[in-house]
Amino acid sequence: MYESDITKFIRELKTAKPHLEDEQRKGRAIWWDKKPLELKERDEFDDAQVPQKPYPYATK
Repeated sequence: MYESDITKFIRELKTAKPHLEDEQRKGRAIWWDKKPLELKERDEFDDAQVPQKPYPYATK
């Protein structure tokens, strides 16, 4: 059965570093898995936004 070079690489990497998936899960928890903001916090966040020009690179 055919196995691509990428699949072989990933399989070898997981064999060489069995803790890799746990580190990926920890990184995801830090950067992506966040609890939703409370309504008060969301309102404060929305109020703090600075309006942006339609085209920020315009010189005039």
